[in-house]
Amino acid sequence: MVDRIKGSALHNLKELRPGSAGRSEVRILFMFDPWRSAILLAAGDKSGNWSAWYDEAVPLAERRYAEYVADRKKESGK
Repeated sequence: MVDRIKGSALHNLKELRPGSAGRSEVRILFMFDPWRSAILLAAGDKSGNWSAWYDEAVPLAERRYAEYVADRKKESGK
């Protein structure tokens, strides 16, 4: 299942929720870049840490995406 992350500065930041057995609740934050590539930005197991996981992972994903786009623009000379 995939869902949009509400409250992120990145409108297209998505959360992948792969099926899990047992007690794990794995989440993967990702988005597509302007070049249409999927970028995995943060991942982890949020079981037992429901809202606090987002408080840490969303800002991390936003920073990583900004760094990634800046690096890609430098490489392409734009």
